[in-house]
Formats: sequence, C-alpha cells, structure tokens
Amino acid sequence: MNDKPQPQRNSQGWAPREPEPRPAPQEAPGKPGKPGKKPKPERTGRRRLIPTWRMVLGGFIIAIMILAGIFVLGYYLVQIPPANAAATKQSNVYLYADGSQLARDGEVNREIVSLAQISKDAQHATLAAEDRDFYTESAIDPKAMIRAAWNTSTGKGRQSGSTITQQYVKNYYLGQEQTVTRKAKEFFISIKLDREKSKPEILEGYLNTSYFGRNAYGIQAAAQAYYGVDAKKLTVGQGAYLAALLNAPSEYDVIAHPENKSAAVARWSYVLDGMVEKKWLTEADRDKVTFPMPKEAKGSAGMSGQRGYLVQAVNDYLISHKVIDEDTLTTGGYRITTTLQKSKQDAFVKAVDDQVMDHLDKKNRKVDRYVRAGGVSIDPASGKVVAMYGGIDYTQQYVNNATRRDYQVGSTFKPLVFASAVQNHSQTQDSRMITPNTVYDGTDQRSVRGWNGGSYAPENEDGYSYGQISVRTATDKSVNSVYAQMAVDVGPDKVKRTAVALGLPSDTPDLTATPSIALGPATASVLDMAEAYATLANHGEHGTYTLVDKITKDGAEDVQLPRQVTRQAVSREAADTTTAVLQSVVEGGTGTAALAADRPAAGKTGTAEEDQAAWFAGYTPDLATVVAVMGQDPDTGAHKPLYKALGQARINGGGYPAQIWAQYTKAALKGTPEKDFDLQLQPGAEEQQLPPAEPAEESPDTGDEDDEAADDDETEGGETDDSQETGGQTQGQTEGQTTGQTQGQTAGQTEGQTQGGTNGGTTDGGTTTGQTTTGGTPTTGGTTDGGTTTDGGTTDGGTTGTPGITAGTGPLSRISARR
Repeated sequence: MNDKPQPQRNSQGWAPREPEPRPAPQEAPGKPGKPGKKPKPERTGRRRLIPTWRMVLGGFIIAIMILAGIFVLGYYLVQIPPANAAATKQSNVYLYADGSQLARDGEVNREIVSLAQISKDAQHATLAAEDRDFYTESAIDPKAMIRAAWNTSTGKGRQSGSTITQQYVKNYYLGQEQTVTRKAKEFFISIKLDREKSKPEILEGYLNTSYFGRNAYGIQAAAQAYYGVDAKKLTVGQGAYLAALLNAPSEYDVIAHPENKSAAVARWSYVLDGMVEKKWLTEADRDKVTFPMPKEAKGSAGMSGQRGYLVQAVNDYLISHKVIDEDTLTTGGYRITTTLQKSKQDAFVKAVDDQVMDHLDKKNRKVDRYVRAGGVSIDPASGKVVAMYGGIDYTQQYVNNATRRDYQVGSTFKPLVFASAVQNHSQTQDSRMITPNTVYDGTDQRSVRGWNGGSYAPENEDGYSYGQISVRTATDKSVNSVYAQMAVDVGPDKVKRTAVALGLPSDTPDLTATPSIALGPATASVLDMAEAYATLANHGEHGTYTLVDKITKDGAEDVQLPRQVTRQAVSREAADTTTAVLQSVVEGGTGTAALAADRPAAGKTGTAEEDQAAWFAGYTPDLATVVAVMGQDPDTGAHKPLYKALGQARINGGGYPAQIWAQYTKAALKGTPEKDFDLQLQPGAEEQQLPPAEPAEESPDTGDEDDEAADDDETEGGETDDSQETGGQTQGQTEGQTTGQTQGQTAGQTEGQTQGGTNGGTTDGGTTTGQTTTGGTPTTGGTTDGGTTTDGGTTDGGTTGTPGITAGTGPLSRISARR
C-alpha cells in the first residue's frame, strides 16, 4: 500500500503537491549561529554590569568628541583679556588689635625693560629655573596641568608645573587664585597667546611681571633691590640667585632669612646645573661661580620704624601657615587685624631706646655700630603676640631681629633641660631623682658620664669650678658642667623633644641631640624662645603663637585662619617646678635686674659664644617676654662680639637685656592687678638629693674644698673655712636665703648697687663687701675683676667681694618673687 499522499485534483486538473518540510540542520558545538555550533549563553548576574569592549570603545569615542567640542568651544569663548598686573594691584592694610592703623603697603616697584636690557645669563638662568624647554615646547604642559589641577582641587596645596607662558598669563592677565576655573582660563589663553606672540616677547613679559621679593616686581627692580645694578649687568651667579627667588621670594632672601641660606643655595645650584645641562654654561665656568650674597635691603619709606618689621612678620606668619600664598598676598586688597597692642608696642620701643639705643656712641666706639636688639612679648594664656621689636628702623636695618634664626640662645635653653628632667622623671647617674635640690658636681671642664658619643667636658663661665652644687644654684649661676651632665642624665633626645613640644621648631639649626644641647648652641629666634617660655608660664599648656586676629578680602569676605589648638606640652609639675627655679634666678641669681619690673617674675639669662648675643627670657603670670641684644656688622652682615659695647667690658644677659625686659614689663602691665604664681611642684621637689658619701671627683682648681663640699656637714648649708674666689665671684650666693638674707644681701649687693648705681646687677665704681651668714646666703657684692662675670652683671672698678659660704638648703616653698 502506498502511504504517500496523493495529489488532489482541482478544477483545472491535478493540483501541485505541497513540498515536504525539511528537517532543521543539527548545530555542531562551536560558534553560535553557525551550523554545528551551540548558541552563546546570555550574560546573567554581575556579568551584565561589565561593559563590553564595544561599549568601552564607543564611550571613549564619545568622550573624545565631547572633549574636542569643549576645547573648541573654550578656545573661541575665552578671549585674551586686557593686562591687569598694574591695574589690580591694591594695598594691604594692617591694623593693631584695637583697630587703629599700623601700616599700609601697596606701592608697586616696577620698571619695564626690553629683553635686550636683560643679560643673557639672567635670561638663561630664568629658563633653567622655570622652563628649560621654553623655546622648543608648546605653550602648555598637559601632564603638569592635570597634576596641578588635581592637587589644587583636592586641597593638597599650591602646586605648580606651568610653563613660562602659563605663568606669564597668570601674572599679566589673570589673578593668583588657585582654582580650577582660573587654570582653565590660563590653559586657553596660553594657547592663543603662543600663536599671537613670539617666544622672546613672552619671556620679556614674564621677566617684567614676576615678583622677586623685597617689593620688587620685574627683574630690573629685583636687580636693583638685591645687587644695586641694572638687569643688563647681572652676572651668572646673580642671575641664578634671582631666578631661584622666583620659587619662594621671601623665603629664599638670605638677608631677611639667614637660616634658610642652605635651601636658597641648593636652589641656586639647581639653576646653575640646569644651565650646564642646556649648554648655556660650561662645567668649567660653573665651577668658578660663587654664591653672590645680596646687599642689605632697605625698606620703603612707608615702612619706617617698626612698621616694616611687623608687616614682614605678619606676612611670614600668613604664608608659613598657608593662610594666603605669597603671590596672592602681593595682589593686595586684604584688611589684616593683628594681635599687636599699640600701647605695649610703644612701651617696648621706649624700653629699648631708654636702656640701649640712646646710650650708643657710634662715632667714638666702633663696636657700638654692631649693636642690635630684638624682642617679643606673648600673652601666655592666649598665645597672642602683643608686642614685637624688630630693630632700630626697617629702612636702616632690614632683617627682623625678632624672627631671625642665626644667633645662639645660650643659657636660656637650660630651663628647657630641667623641664625635660622633671617631665621624664629623670635620675642622676647614681639613681637620684632630679629636682631643684639635687646636688651635682659643678667642677669646670668635668667630663660628662654616661654618654657614649665621645668625650665632652664643657667649660664653665670664666673657668670657674663650683664643686658640689644644687640644681637651683647651678641655674642661678648658669653652670655649664652641671647642665651638660643633666642633659645626659635625661637623654639628649628627650631634651630635644621637650624643647620642640614647648615651642621650638623641630628644624631649628643646631638643635642636636647631644650633651651640648644644654648650653644653647641652637639658633632659635627670639619669637621661638618667647613661645617656649610662654608655655612654661601657662603651666605647660602650649598653643601655637598667633599674630593675626582677623582678615577680610576687599572689605567683605573673611579669610579662614588656623584654628588655635592647645595641648599639654609638659606636665604642670614640670612647668611649675621650672618656674620656681627660675624665680630664684631673678631673686638672687644672674637675673636680679628683672626685679625692677616690680612684679613676681621668673627668668633666665644667656650669652652666645664669643658674646655675640646676650639674652634675657622671662615671664610674669600675665606676660612672657624675651629680649636679645646682638652684634652684627652693618656692612658685611657678619656676627660680631659685643666686648666693650656701650662702654662695658661685656654685654651679658643680666645687664641690658634684663633691664629692657624690666622696663617694658613694668610699663606693659601698668594698671593691671598684680598676680602671684600659682605653682604645683613635682613630688619631692623640697627634698634634698645628696650624692653618695664618697668624695666626688676632685678638680685641680678646688683642692680640699671639693672634699669639704662632699661632706654632709658642710654641704648645702654648712659654713666652710676656705671659700673659693675667682674673678671676685664667691661661692656663697644660693637658694638658702633665710635669716641671713637681709644682712648678706644688704651689706654686699644692696650697698654696692646703691653706692655705685644699679645697672642690672652691675655696680659701677661701688665697693662691695660680701658678708657671711650662718645657714643663709652671703652676697658676692656684685662681680669684679675687670668687669668679667658669668651671665650676671658686671662691675667697673669695683672691689672683689669677701669670701662667703657654700650653698644653703632653703625650702622650695618660697615661690613668690622677692619684691
């Protein structure tokens, strides 16, 4: 039987048979969509979120098209604006705390010169410093632009990376603000400018608009400000230095900031190396170039007196604390209210004039030409700088003596060592707790013990050996051998950490973790030391100093200032016990001239190496003030000793600096209620810490006296038969001022000062007679022997005091200043 369907007839005959359906072809494993291949499974789950390569490519092409569109649009929309450099330059107004005007800047010092009037060396130096491929590269550096924009937008601070063309656009056509919008404008204007101006024209414009510091806009003004020559006569070295200044104008001024000289020289060397790299200078010629020290600067007439110093200090504060960058600040328009109080500022100037400047005889005493002074006064409670003395006149002495960091602080550093000892609960080498009454060996040139860094045996002032002496008395007399050993006992690294915690910058020159740190080789500024002493006055609580209360821009917008954060730098016991020791220095040590302030006071004298500077750092409960008298050659800038200055054999911290301090403090606090120090002393501070019974190492200068001093019956309170005497300095004056204080002080110190005239612990022609008292304090009658003393005063023609007694052991509860 045939199963196939038969064809059907239709009206016209047989109908065609419908074709049979073909079976679908079987797909083999492999590519989908092809015969024999399995179809690709659909993307599921998280895989659906991953873009395909087609999507990535498409997105990239679209992004390129959008960016190209933005570029074209920006290029045609952003036009080259008119120059604004001179038109937008405004004044900054500086105010005292009470709102009265302190100073106003804003005078533009610029002289436009052609490129032909600028030496080739100076041109090449500028290119080596800022844009070595200027003549061959395009107007922009995209990679540097992206990096700078990112760092600016993410708050990482001011960033550069711009070509000279971009910098010229910023200087001449735009502002100094660091924003993405300004960067975008700079980008498009630079491209257009590069098409419209030649490279020499752009370089000429850049050199005439850049700021070089010292209020000098343009290289011609800079050449005159720093070297007193025209730009055409700038040498390789001079041109390289001016080019280095472009990176940080004020910071690299080695006259205004001598402490930054190493950084400035490094930048200068970088510029010279770039000139060699680009073959603008041969290696042989580069080796012959020496660093060209710029001349002493002269401030503008509008900044005469103290105004220039104060404006400079305020600007440095704003720039260093990143409140406003230097380029933006120079555009002006800021109203800056400082923390300075006019009455205290005037009192500081008067004190320096009355005590020092009015007594200089520059015609008959050459050394008097070297005398300079600096001072800073801080409110300990707030950290506000209320007064600052920078120098005799900003137009005559450009460097601010209050902020410079190139003079040793001397023995004013010793209290920081003691504060560190109390803070760290330090012990002597024989395991005695260090307190004001701990006894040390004060032998001259005694080698420190417990130090593995080599032999160190410091000399005491005038080579004097004190034998067994308490810490308090060693502080009164500023005994180097005691404090060098104490630094080792505490640990020099701990001493350094304490100094930084109290307020000294961690990068202070010569602040090294060695035993010598105790003698004050560090070159901290007067401002730095005032901050540290203000921390001690504030019971160890430290708040970074401030010079600015408020800033507004163009009379409306407030500029944010750093938030004042205080912290406990050292314990209250460490700060207060140090204060108690420093009161003793004022009461009967080297700082007795400070008693003239008629306030409870604590302080320390100090003298730099070769008597190149003399310091007094002190405070009352309300005010911390540091004063330094320095020696510097006005012509060469070299540091100079102050021997014979002001007609004195020596200038010590207990003399003129302490006298300035006393007069200023008395005037500054006039009309305010007197306060006593509220002190919390370290546990055991009133307990005597004696060395072991066996005799201490014998000094060749003391003989049997050292053996007697080591005996319990005759140390710290017993009378000796053979007192030491060197240069009129007796062994007796110490902390144990009890019943015999009146007789001893009156007969020796008071009589000598009354008859000879008080001069910061100095007698001038007065005869002194040191009396002795049982268990009390004899006086030394001042110091004599040609006027040579320790950090105290000097006498001129006085008589050597009578031998006194050794150190007594009065209680430390005597914490109020003797009035």
